[in-house]
Amino acid sequence: MNTVTLGISFKEYSSIEEMDAADRMLVEEAIEAQKGSYAPYSNFNVGAAVLLEDGTVVRGSNQENAAYPSGLCAERTTMFAASANHPGKAMLAIAIVGGFDHAVAATPCTPCGACRQVMAEYQTLSGKPMRIIMYGTERAWKFDRVDDILPFIFDSFNEK
Repeated sequence: MNTVTLGISFKEYSSIEEMDAADRMLVEEAIEAQKGSYAPYSNFNVGAAVLLEDGTVVRGSNQENAAYPSGLCAERTTMFAASANHPGKAMLAIAIVGGFDHAVAATPCTPCGACRQVMAEYQTLSGKPMRIIMYGTERAWKFDRVDDILPFIFDSFNEK
């Protein structure tokens, strides 16, 4: 038997000004997307923005529904819209913001497991790493690829 230790590395920023221009722009798009959140039950509003390989940015927000669990997270809303409207375009990065009552929280909003798996599948399909930026007003985290937030990603769909 062997004991294996798994480690990840990521960048942590104390303000949006520390980020490079491309990441700052994507966070700003996610903040704008948060305004379209429909969350009358949780009052937790999430916005996301995806950067495609051709420079296109696609925005989305969480959408709740009284017929729970018919709603959808911002991350999946955004990625599904990007894939449906820009088929075959690799998703190079996604920025995520969240907070109550349409305000951005101080701490980063982290994606749920289902959203992480959708990110993993799009990353695997494109063959290119997808950066993940989780932004809060007091700190932000940047991961270089989905594997860093979802180790041992489920990708057996590629095996024949």
